[in-house]
Amino acid sequence: MYDVAIIGAGIMGTFIARELSRFKLDIALIDKDNDVSNGTTKANSAIVHAGYDAKFGTNKGKFNALGNPMFDKVCEELDVPLKRIGSLVVGFNEEDMKTIKKLYENGMKLGIPNMKILDYKGVKKKEPNISDIVTSALYAPTCGIVGPWELAIALAENAVENGVELLLNNEVKDIRKEEGIYRIITGDQEILCRYVINCAGVYADKISNMVSSPYFKITPRRGQYYILDKSAGGIVNTVVFQCPTKLGKGVLVAPTVHGNVIIGPDAENLEDREDLSTTAERLRFVRNSAIRSISNIPFNKVITSFAGLRAEPSTGDFIIEEVKDAKGFINVAGIKSPGLSSSPAIAKYVVELVKKIAGGLEEKQDFKPRRKGIVNFDSLIDSKKERLIQEDPRYGRIICRCENVTEREIVDAINRNAGATTVDGVKRRVRPGTGRCQGGFCGPRVVEILARELGMDMNSIVKDGKGSYILTEETKGKNLCNADKLIAVSNEE
Repeated sequence: MYDVAIIGAGIMGTFIARELSRFKLDIALIDKDNDVSNGTTKANSAIVHAGYDAKFGTNKGKFNALGNPMFDKVCEELDVPLKRIGSLVVGFNEEDMKTIKKLYENGMKLGIPNMKILDYKGVKKKEPNISDIVTSALYAPTCGIVGPWELAIALAENAVENGVELLLNNEVKDIRKEEGIYRIITGDQEILCRYVINCAGVYADKISNMVSSPYFKITPRRGQYYILDKSAGGIVNTVVFQCPTKLGKGVLVAPTVHGNVIIGPDAENLEDREDLSTTAERLRFVRNSAIRSISNIPFNKVITSFAGLRAEPSTGDFIIEEVKDAKGFINVAGIKSPGLSSSPAIAKYVVELVKKIAGGLEEKQDFKPRRKGIVNFDSLIDSKKERLIQEDPRYGRIICRCENVTEREIVDAINRNAGATTVDGVKRRVRPGTGRCQGGFCGPRVVEILARELGMDMNSIVKDGKGSYILTEETKGKNLCNADKLIAVSNEE
């Protein structure tokens, strides 16, 4: 029996798990997928928003303003990349200038520091490639960029090190409350706990409805993106937004923490909570919108496109509360943008809710706040590389040529707390398959290493989600190293 069960191992669930692991509690972190960060967390804009956009007086506004300055300490403790590069909300006419002034005024109410309204010359100084049709912008220097799945993985690793039990491949089918104890029924087992925290993303309403009368609805809102090669990295210096609309913050152009460029998203409401397909029509919209901000975007350097789903709540705001007709059950729902930016502050708030419900919590004296990340071999100076190769020859074997990822890095990604078990799980941790060839060269070798390290047959290794098998059989007696002689299939993009 657990004290707390957290449903959903995205950025919100992992943050809460890590914060609760500071206390003497038995905690289960449950997810239906085979890895952490497999939902909205793995497919979003990766922005730590400054906080001027979400309206004063809302949960979004409150938690974004509180959460943004917390990222520096968290990312330093967990060895996760974070860059404070600032943002621009650009306008194209007088109507946009009115919106920019409203954003500035809202940001002032929320206490967002050092904002400035710039004219065209001021914008051009910060962004030399800005479009000539831009007339003004709101500049916010505290905006940052981060690796969202890397952060969630680091949080999960740290939480597990501090005693949290990670239960993957456990889709919640039903929840019952019996004599003050919640019984969570999954496909594989029954999990008993005193308190439940619902961080199930686009499924949060369905999970809530298992224990409570329906009082909110989640609509999946799909957003599609382009990723540009690192050679296009100098096209922008800051996160460049356009003036927001009722559907969101609009199409952005921004650097990533790894030196690529991300462009998107659009906004499209769906019924299907698993539809991550991309479409030519919507990607064309993203492209045409983006060139209004940066007219010379080199779209010939696109290396991939993808889609993500965010959880749009019917309430219009984050839902963070104990359910009235299900005591001890806490909803953390509708966490769309600026959810990533708000996550550390929300996690702190949820801990206070649990304290109140439980009548207090006892802190651990041996909590370990630090987690050391995997060595990034490519970023090291030559003398350090030489020393590591002498200590472990696997550092001398380059598996991914695009990103210069070594065999030792991949082995480390597999054998850590909350380690990778899939090809994309390795990709999210140490980046093989994120470069120009998108795994065309390194993919078969990653499969081979996964099978070896996990003691599995290579045919059992999947790309990402359950059932996304890569290999079916050997042909002509060749092994995995002869990848061109293998039949490869995947049911995921």
